[in-house]
Amino acid sequence: FSALADTLRTQPSVAVSNTGGLGKVTSLRIRGEEGFRTMVLLDGIDMADLTSPQVSPRIDQLLSAGIERIEILRGPQGLAYGADAGGVVNMRSQSPDEGFGGRASAETGRYGTTQFSGSVGADLGAADFIVSASQLDTDGFNSRSIDSETPDDDGYENTSLHARAGWDVSDALRLEAVLRSIDGESDYDGCYSASFSLTHDCRSDFEQDSWLLRAELETGAVNHELSYAESDTDSASFSDGVFSFGSEGSLKRLSYVGRWQAGDATAIVFGLDHENESIDNGSLDRDRDQAGVFAEYQGRFDQLTVTAGVRYDDNDDFGEFSTYRVSAAYVLPVAAGDLKFKAAYGTGFRAPSLYEVGYNLSTSGRPPASDTQLQEETSEGYDLGIVWALDNGAFLELTWFDQSVDDLIEFDLVAYSGYLQTSGETDSRGVELAGRLPLPGGLEILGNFTWNDTETPAGEQRLRRPEQLMNLTLNYRSMGERLLMGVNLRSSRDAIDIGNVALDDYTVLDLNASYRFTPATTAYLRLENALDEEYEEVISYNVAGAAAYAGVRFEF
Repeated sequence: FSALADTLRTQPSVAVSNTGGLGKVTSLRIRGEEGFRTMVLLDGIDMADLTSPQVSPRIDQLLSAGIERIEILRGPQGLAYGADAGGVVNMRSQSPDEGFGGRASAETGRYGTTQFSGSVGADLGAADFIVSASQLDTDGFNSRSIDSETPDDDGYENTSLHARAGWDVSDALRLEAVLRSIDGESDYDGCYSASFSLTHDCRSDFEQDSWLLRAELETGAVNHELSYAESDTDSASFSDGVFSFGSEGSLKRLSYVGRWQAGDATAIVFGLDHENESIDNGSLDRDRDQAGVFAEYQGRFDQLTVTAGVRYDDNDDFGEFSTYRVSAAYVLPVAAGDLKFKAAYGTGFRAPSLYEVGYNLSTSGRPPASDTQLQEETSEGYDLGIVWALDNGAFLELTWFDQSVDDLIEFDLVAYSGYLQTSGETDSRGVELAGRLPLPGGLEILGNFTWNDTETPAGEQRLRRPEQLMNLTLNYRSMGERLLMGVNLRSSRDAIDIGNVALDDYTVLDLNASYRFTPATTAYLRLENALDEEYEEVISYNVAGAAAYAGVRFEF
């Protein structure tokens, strides 16, 4: 998939709502929580967009090109990361091969889509680096059904650059630097002109430049990591070709993490961090600091592993907060594998964003929002699971989760007065089932199913959260792995939108195949939505029909 969101949506408990194709506003929900309660990290950089109303990672601006590994941590992860109820998506970019080398790819497909990407890097022992770039252009399709009189295609362009370099100064000291730049431009429908009339000639521009410096030092039983990261975002919107509004945001983070290996079975992880966030949109110019400190005990007792930690944060605007997390896992050897029982409980909090507070205090805010003094959201959640893993790579995992957010902050969708705070608990609970089964002849079956029950304090289902999500994948690898083929079936059931309007249930079939002609050359074919399923993930927003993409990759 070109879009990172489409890769993530194949994982358990991950739901995605897209508003009209590549580059359009996309919401990522893990275990039923909004994307602004989930932290997205790339090589240690927090990809949050401070210009977005609720400080969300712009998942719609992240491409999958150049991403080597993705780890999803579900539920409250406030201890080490400072993340809220959704969890953490932790990504790692490509690593350089030994010596000097690189790769390049070119792809074309439906909707006038082209994508070029490449990287060059080297691992020279004491030093390593990799530089990658991708360019995606698509004419797109008509993003909204309300654009019906003279419907036009709503295109998207994205240029992403990424670089990472490291230097092993000694056996004990490593220095690393990361740079990331994103430049996106997207056409969309349904904005308002200077005369406040509805128009479908809309465009949004997005630029995000980020960098990070990190030092890792090993001193006997204690390891240290010190990092500083900065991310600057500039977003602007245009209607009928005229600038309508824009914003600049910045996130600066200084972090230290230490690990003391107190014994063969005991470790203490500790750290502190300081964040400064700011936003300026012409009428709102605010900034604030937040400092945090945490410590975690990690112990292993034969087959039992236990962790317990606490975090303290001090926010300039909302004061002091303490959160904690405990977990345990017990591994029982069984024939040809292991049986693991696991449990975790954690808490978190989210301070109202600078935009939420500023909007209610601005001339745009009206009662009842302007009369609301926003307070922090708090969250808590637990999960219980069992994993059966065999030595041949097969596994089956079953997890029950239950989490809640107190005093939820949401935009007033009735009077459009600003941001309101709902008293009481907003819940999300459910079951995750995931498994893998290797088969003879190079075949394997992967699958996951999520049942997710969400509820507002009033007892109603939360918007755009499918009650049932399913992914089923069949992969084939030939001898020598020259031919790779995959079939993925994904399904969504029982979601609603504004006004309790039922969203479409849908089942989408995706196909992919690649063939390595030489050690350096691979051709691939991808067919998305092969059965041309018609559905909406957000009311009045269209999705892509059946679309074929073909490409070639070179390595040197």
